[in-house]
Amino acid sequence: MIVVERGRAVLEVAQGDITRLDVDAIVNAANRTLLGGGGVDGAIHRAAGPELLAECRMLGGCETGEAKITKGYRLPARHVIHTVGPVWQGGEADEDRLLASCYRKSLALAAAHGLSSIAFPAISTGVYGFPPERAAPLAVGTVVETLVEYPIGRIVFCCFSDESTRLHVTALKAHAGPTPWSS
Repeated sequence: MIVVERGRAVLEVAQGDITRLDVDAIVNAANRTLLGGGGVDGAIHRAAGPELLAECRMLGGCETGEAKITKGYRLPARHVIHTVGPVWQGGEADEDRLLASCYRKSLALAAAHGLSSIAFPAISTGVYGFPPERAAPLAVGTVVETLVEYPIGRIVFCCFSDESTRLHVTALKAHAGPTPWSS
């Protein structure tokens, strides 16, 4: 685990199960239907219980790069922010912009709902095939840039694998310098 203070925010990299984190919101790397699936999406739906699926049915899905919010139900997190990451297609299908949008839109939703802590998985790096070594610096860089507009107090990059943890730690260390809003 690494913790970096950036002005008004604390950014962390932790390895473990995102469904066990006690934060205002966890981010779900969802599919476009929002009705559950494999990986982190399935784990979140299982841990939250059937009420999450019932609420997701009412949302009408979600487009790639966008985000929607629900209650957390049986999770320690009070909310779930569902975002649909891009499927990797070799880097020529606007994947970087769409992945960055997932992080930006999730932070915007958190701020709009007055949330002060949020945890992100490594969006799109599982079955969607986004290269983890490309995704981690993009995720951390996007979050650091977006915090200027949406000052969330605590951001956790919750990684499942050793490799993802290492990549996120490296990316966060690269962004550990002063920010435009450092005190």
